[in-house]
Amino acid sequence: MTPQDIGRQYDDIAAWWTDYHKRSDYGVTALERALTMAPKGGRALDVGCGSGGRLLKRIEARGFDVTGLDTSENMIKLAQSNHPKARFIHGDICDYQDAQSFDFILAWDSLFHLPLKQQKPVLSKLCRRLSAGGVMIHTFGDDIGEHTDQWRGQVFYYSSIGVQKNIEILHDKGLSILHLGRDQYPERHIYMISQRPAT
Repeated sequence: MTPQDIGRQYDDIAAWWTDYHKRSDYGVTALERALTMAPKGGRALDVGCGSGGRLLKRIEARGFDVTGLDTSENMIKLAQSNHPKARFIHGDICDYQDAQSFDFILAWDSLFHLPLKQQKPVLSKLCRRLSAGGVMIHTFGDDIGEHTDQWRGQVFYYSSIGVQKNIEILHDKGLSILHLGRDQYPERHIYMISQRPAT
């Protein structure tokens, strides 16, 4: 299954997703932890931004100019309506080639939809896009390999390279790990906060 396939699946649930998360604080505590470690303002990248909402609002409130990227065309349309000051791109992070750096990068529940072979190159790309002193928060599964799951009447694809490989990639790209947590225990959902040293 390709990222474009995933995008079309999210097209089908975009309205439901947006409405459901209006009442959700999922991910907020982890994001706010990351934001306290980040610069105040600058450029931010939201990978798999969906329709925006609770997380993107908090990034904007910290003074960041946000670029959102998502493979779902319907999600991007909703995000543009919900966040008129942000910039949104309907595209695939695997192919994303913008050369600018970012002071804050969020990839919440998006990288785990990538093909397994794209996990390392995409995470490496995000590391390279992080500016000096910049902070990244990303999520992944505490598992190794590929699997599918039934959700909202569709079969969704997931993949993970596991905790140790994520750590190795960040270290290899010069980032320091500031926090690692399982925010939905006993589910095997990991979030990691990392930073590129300022000097």
